[in-house]
Amino acid sequence: MSRKIHLNEEELKAKLDPLSYEVLRKGATEQAFTGEYTDTEITGVYKCKACQSELFRSETKFHSGCGWPSFYAPTQDDAVTLIEDRSLAPRIRTEVRCAACDSHLGHVFDGEGYDTPTDQRWCINSVSLILEAK
Repeated sequence: MSRKIHLNEEELKAKLDPLSYEVLRKGATEQAFTGEYTDTEITGVYKCKACQSELFRSETKFHSGCGWPSFYAPTQDDAVTLIEDRSLAPRIRTEVRCAACDSHLGHVFDGEGYDTPTDQRWCINSVSLILEAK
């Protein structure tokens, strides 16, 4: 199970660039097709930019064409927390947060027909991640 991490908001705000802070701590979204990892094919581990917890691996990353990095599964079921998101009502989405520090990462979508083992698209903001290359 993921360990809970309590972040000092002022230290985190000073450490992160403004967009990363807005995405991670305020639930904002980076603009499509602008993120550093959208088309990255480097082998490695994707970690939470706020707390460095492991979230995704390059082996589960795929090109969805949506404009954000897409994965078909997190590294472990307990690496993330899923929350019902009604902010675009009547459309209901599922928000993805880091289970360790509760930072916003993006959203997960089911049943879109991608040729992946899970038929899921974990649509994650690049600015919420750090890629540790292997």
